[in-house]
Amino acid sequence: MVSVFWFVMLNFATAQVSPGVAPQSSPPPASFRDEPKPAQTPAAQPQKPAPIISAEMRGDILMARKMYREAAEAYKEGPKDSAVLLNKTGIAYHQMLELSPAEKYYRLAVKTNREYSEAINNLGTVYYARKSYRRSIGEYRKALRINPKSASIWSNLGMGYFARKEYKRAEESWQKALALDPDVFENHSTQGVLLQKRSVDERAKFHYFVAQGYAKKGQNDRALLYIRKALEEGFKDRKKLQEDPAFVALQDLDEFKQLLALEPRVL
Repeated sequence: MVSVFWFVMLNFATAQVSPGVAPQSSPPPASFRDEPKPAQTPAAQPQKPAPIISAEMRGDILMARKMYREAAEAYKEGPKDSAVLLNKTGIAYHQMLELSPAEKYYRLAVKTNREYSEAINNLGTVYYARKSYRRSIGEYRKALRINPKSASIWSNLGMGYFARKEYKRAEESWQKALALDPDVFENHSTQGVLLQKRSVDERAKFHYFVAQGYAKKGQNDRALLYIRKALEEGFKDRKKLQEDPAFVALQDLDEFKQLLALEPRVL
């Protein structure tokens, strides 16, 4: 019996390790089996920092909203040695008709940058507002020596001469302004770094000269527009309009004839 037992056990062991037969491995415990991985959530994107609004940007926004005093205070929070900010501070005060602080900041801007033609021009507008036309002309001419390509400054110089009744010089200045920028008289914005003076006492005559300038440039539509403005402001010399060589090209236009025939309502 013992021999038979050992024979059976020997055959069993031989079968487990017989060559060419791979041993069967038992499955791993459940704890070691691959488990489905949880779905990965996308990593949170870092938030972009809010844009930093500079003192100048804040002041510009307030100027656009016509909050001039708040704009002036905002500009003052910027760099003290910035000619641009000093000039814009002056413009803010100028818009409030506070000419003394406006002049102060324009002068500070020029002191910071001697070649800052915009601030020099704006200083000229302060003198113009005070009816000190000779001094305003001096500042405009000084600004033009630095920046002779500025149509706005040439326009302002013409205003200074016009106020002194130096009409020939005024006309010459406006012709140079129109040559540089045909839209110079159509630009009405006074925000930014340069003020363009528009207030004149003899508005009818001013519009007449502007009409001449546009007619000489062949811009008949604008010439007719300013002739109409001149008539509405009280320009009475219709014969001068007919005989002016500048308006020869307009003589046969129906609109020109209608302007001469009508009696526009004086505004």
